[in-house]
Amino acid sequence: MINEDIRAKELRLIGDNGEQIGVKSLEDALTLAESFGLDLVLVSPQAKPPVARIMDYGKYRFEMQKKEKEQRKNQKIVSVKEVRLSPSIEEHDYQTKLRQAIKFLENGDKVKASIRFRGRAITHKELGREVLEDFIADTKDYSVVESHPKMEGRSMFIILAPLKSE
Repeated sequence: MINEDIRAKELRLIGDNGEQIGVKSLEDALTLAESFGLDLVLVSPQAKPPVARIMDYGKYRFEMQKKEKEQRKNQKIVSVKEVRLSPSIEEHDYQTKLRQAIKFLENGDKVKASIRFRGRAITHKELGREVLEDFIADTKDYSVVESHPKMEGRSMFIILAPLKSE
């Protein structure tokens, strides 16, 4: 809340360069802020008495937006890439999927390796689990297991996260 939007009768006032001015009435604080050509901004409304600061609110908002933009720019967006396998996958196909998963992990993406059981293959879940366990073993130099083999409907999947690079 700024200027006339503030409802408190008394405020603990802080000056534009951080010095304590003391407890003032709302009218006195507003006139003081106007004399500096700045705004009166409520900083801590829950305090007794509420704390207000004299500052250039437009400049303050601009600085905050700039900080937020900088933080968004620096954050890393982690995406999850999926590699689909089958319980009866051949060696060459398996190696291709493995290379693909390692490439994703090196790029910093998480990998979801899933096995879709079709038809009667659902009766041999242990074959799918073995393929996923081999997949985990083959990617152990590049990843950490985030979730172990789990069944969901007719699919079994694992999630691998890339190793933290120092």
